[in-house]
Amino acid sequence: MNLIKLLDSMCPDTKSAEDKDRFYSRRDAFREFGSLSKKVAIAAVPLAVLNSIPHVAKADTASLLGVLNYALTLEHLEYRYYQMGLDSGVIDSAERVIFQKIRDHELAHVNFLQDVISNVLQGTPVPEPEFDFTAGGNFSPFTDYPTFLALAQAFEDTGVRAYKGQAANVQESDVVLTAALSIHSVEARHASMVRRLRTKKGQDTVKGWITNASIGTLPAATMAIYAGEQNLTHAGVDVSNLTGIDADAVSEGWDEPLSKDDVLGIAGLFLGSSN
Repeated sequence: MNLIKLLDSMCPDTKSAEDKDRFYSRRDAFREFGSLSKKVAIAAVPLAVLNSIPHVAKADTASLLGVLNYALTLEHLEYRYYQMGLDSGVIDSAERVIFQKIRDHELAHVNFLQDVISNVLQGTPVPEPEFDFTAGGNFSPFTDYPTFLALAQAFEDTGVRAYKGQAANVQESDVVLTAALSIHSVEARHASMVRRLRTKKGQDTVKGWITNASIGTLPAATMAIYAGEQNLTHAGVDVSNLTGIDADAVSEGWDEPLSKDDVLGIAGLFLGSSN
C-alpha cells in the first residue's frame, strides 16, 4: 500500500465527509454526534452529548479536562514541530509529502481536542506553548535532517506511551476514551513510519516498534522515553514464561504507559524559556 494512503487511512479528520461517516459509524461512542462537520469531527456538539457521558465521568469533569489539555499540549508540540520542519526546508524533497500528511494529522488532533474540551466538556483549551526544539541549543533539527528525524521518532514514541498512560483516567467516558484511543492509534503509526524511515536511511537499525528499552542511535537524553519498555509481566504473569516466546518479542508486544509527570519532564526540555 502507498505510504501516504496508509497514513491517510489512519486519521479520519483528513478524509472526505463520506469516509468520515463510515469511520465514525463503527464507533458507538460517536453515533450520537449526528452529521459530522467537514473540518472537525465534533464541531458544535450539543449539550445533550455531555449528558450522555457516564455519571462518574460527569462528576469528574475537571479530571477529564486535565487529561485532554495534557494531550492537547502534546499535539501542539508535534504539530508545531512538523510545521517548522516543513517551513525550514530541512526535509528531503522525496519525503516532504510524508511529513505534510503527518503534520495534517497533528493539526486535526489539535482541532479535535480543542472542540472536545470546548463543546463537550465546556472547558477552556490550553493555548499553544512557546517551544524551543533546540532544547537550549543542544539540537539542530531544522538544519540537520537526521536530527529532525531522531527527534520526530522521540516525540512520536513519547506520544504513544503518553496516551496509553492516561487511558485508565478517562475510561468512564466512552466519548473521551474513544477519542484518546483513536488518536493513540494514529500516533503509533506515525512512530512506526518515522522509525522505519530512519532505518531505511541507514540512521539506525530499529524496527517499526520498540524492543526492550533500546534507544538505538538516539541521544542518551532520550532514555526516559524508553524506560520500562523491557517489562515482561502483564496481569501479574511473566508472559515469556507463560508462552515460551523470547523476551525481546514479548517486550515488543506491548507499549508500556508513561506517567503524566514523566511525559511532562520529557516535553519540558522543549518548552521555551518563557513557559
